[in-house]
Amino acid sequence: MTEIFGVPAPVLYGQLLLGLVNGSFYALLSLGLSLIFGLLNIVNFAHGTMYMLGAFLAYLLLQPLGLGYWWAVLLVPLMAAGLGIVIERTILKRIYKLDHIYGLLVTFGLTMVIEGFVRVYFGVSGLRYAVPPSLQGMVDLGFMRLPIYRIWVIVAALGLCLITWLVIERTRLGATLRAGTENPSLVQAFGVNVPLLVTLVFGWGVGLAAFAGVLAAPLMQLTPQIGHSIIITVFGVVVIGGMGSILGSIVTGLGLGLIEGLAKVYYPEASSTAIFVLMILVLLVRPHGLFGKQ
Repeated sequence: MTEIFGVPAPVLYGQLLLGLVNGSFYALLSLGLSLIFGLLNIVNFAHGTMYMLGAFLAYLLLQPLGLGYWWAVLLVPLMAAGLGIVIERTILKRIYKLDHIYGLLVTFGLTMVIEGFVRVYFGVSGLRYAVPPSLQGMVDLGFMRLPIYRIWVIVAALGLCLITWLVIERTRLGATLRAGTENPSLVQAFGVNVPLLVTLVFGWGVGLAAFAGVLAAPLMQLTPQIGHSIIITVFGVVVIGGMGSILGSIVTGLGLGLIEGLAKVYYPEASSTAIFVLMILVLLVRPHGLFGKQ
């Protein structure tokens, strides 16, 4: 069996694939988090909860209603975005001009409330969501076998990241959004409804988190705590990439997922801390992150 630096090649390739899948989730979640912070100036601690809620909504659509995976891919982000719009219009709009700590505390409170409702309805034991039949099976590449569902996760997550980046950075709508956050009074003077744009951006960011939850549902046991296990890592990704940097979130998420995969092969004890060690080093050299602005 071929070895690469003392590790069997299939094992290394398998961990790199797992790292790429995790990196796709990091990129998608950190993109939504950066989008909300960069355009709304809110540190959304409830982002991991929306990821968890997306997974449970997919399960809810399947079990009582009989709607399969593809319906969940379509409907769950819309449902979560609608919830995000309600939260932004009723709660968050009141704290935009206050210190960041208020946004952090409010969204932390929302996390506790939503998680409590999920725990009461679904319980705390893990639930399983089966891989849809159309995405089951493997692709044999000769040197390794790729699960079709993991390929779909990578393609879907990165495709949505690319679409979001293009809209924000390369379209007139994106330019209007950026201008509206930097100088809302001037943009409103030109007849643009800035509050509506802000609301839609928050809904889109929440929808991204819920979409990631739907993608993750067949890969894990569903418990109300699954948002906790990923949101801290996602915050680390956002800090390394640069708070509010759309491109930084995507590139850093993918890169750190691969680094985590390599760490699990060559030094498993450090795999859970590698991202945070790198975050410390980056902050010492570039406090505003790799892609962030001073």
